[in-house]
Amino acid sequence: MEQPAAPFQPRERPDPRLLTYYLLSALIIPPLWPILALPLYFRYHTLRYRFDNEGISVRWGILFRREIVLNYARIQDIQIRANVVERWLGLARIDLQTAAGNAGAEMTLEGFPDYEALRDFLYQRMRGVTSSARPTGAALPSASSSPDELTQVLREIAAELRQLRESLPPPVPTGNAATSESGKDASC
Repeated sequence: MEQPAAPFQPRERPDPRLLTYYLLSALIIPPLWPILALPLYFRYHTLRYRFDNEGISVRWGILFRREIVLNYARIQDIQIRANVVERWLGLARIDLQTAAGNAGAEMTLEGFPDYEALRDFLYQRMRGVTSSARPTGAALPSASSSPDELTQVLREIAAELRQLRESLPPPVPTGNAATSESGKDASC
């Protein structure tokens, strides 16, 4: 018997392969490697993630502490990006965008080897879906549902819409129907 998969639990710290990525990316300009590698080294060692019921918090830095807090409800788009070196290391960056008007990402999550599971976790949170919750009313059909099941679901939706329409008060006429009759030539 197959056991159900455990719910995804995001990490608080990035994967150690992120430090490897940082140090390799600092090698782009070899003479400046010590100057570029040092801030990336400290960034890796101070980078912390916190996922709670309200949102995500990312913080890093030693001298200049930086923290970004983002509520799940504000997330508009989630994108996964990975260059050749990140793919080779099995990592990717997850860019979270909001409707704030910035051209770039509001927050970038990096150092997660299970980035697809994290993306799915974030989609569930931003849509307010929990693993134990079921939709009210009719169950939604899956892609492998038979045409009879789909027809049944559509009939249930139509019945609920009909019931909702009947429960609404009748529409109030907006025009003056009485003036159209009395609006005839009264001078005769």
